[in-house]
Amino acid sequence: MHEKPVALVTGAGRGIGRGIALELVREGFAVAGCDIVFEPGNAASGLFEAKAAVESLGGEFLPVRADIASLDGHEALLDAVRERYGRLDLLVNNAGVAPKVRLDVLETTPESFDRLMDINLRGAFFLTQKAARLMIEEKKTAPDRRPAIVFISSVSARVSSPSRAEYCISKAGLSMAAKVFADRLAEFGIMVYEVRPGIIRTDMTAAVKEEYDGLIAGGLVPQKRWGFPEDVGKAVAALAKGSFPYSTGLVLEVSGGMDIARL
Repeated sequence: MHEKPVALVTGAGRGIGRGIALELVREGFAVAGCDIVFEPGNAASGLFEAKAAVESLGGEFLPVRADIASLDGHEALLDAVRERYGRLDLLVNNAGVAPKVRLDVLETTPESFDRLMDINLRGAFFLTQKAARLMIEEKKTAPDRRPAIVFISSVSARVSSPSRAEYCISKAGLSMAAKVFADRLAEFGIMVYEVRPGIIRTDMTAAVKEEYDGLIAGGLVPQKRWGFPEDVGKAVAALAKGSFPYSTGLVLEVSGGMDIARL
């Protein structure tokens, strides 16, 4: 049995997932990170770059190949974590995608809608279901454990973007999934949280950088800057280390103040 608490972070090979993994390591977690892209020979990007970054901090990182949209692979993913570490203390549902092409809501295709639902919502929901069952069993033999589950949603869970409706809907569904699991798992002492990032500088937002630069400069974000993966990572780490023990179901927005109602 591993002495450190163990986290599984989906989509850990880049962007927000990578930032979360690094901050969790700084808080004393061992991290298993999964991604659909698995390139052991690539030290410049992806899971194995993240592994090297974690190890440079003195931490442990287990890279695992996994497609979150494929429900048949969830058990193997959780088995890989347990075989290596013998425990699971934290699941971070971070893996997610944006539409390949932004289309007006009147032109949204079924193919794009289904793709985002499968990855962003359906995959996270059923992985959480399996992980929660595992955590419930582990609590029976280790009642002092403080297991937790974090859903990474988006400000798009509450604000409309008609040019990427399927993304907004998938994140709104993920927000409700966090609430439902928080409600159901409270009796077992399993905390469930939602972290809602705003405009974060990642590969996903690189294609619309100029557009968001203008919006930020125009006052959309009160703090007047982009968010970074480490901003989200620090929020997840604060939740993971037990700083909010009486707040299951908490929604923590990391958006530079975009949630402030303003005139």
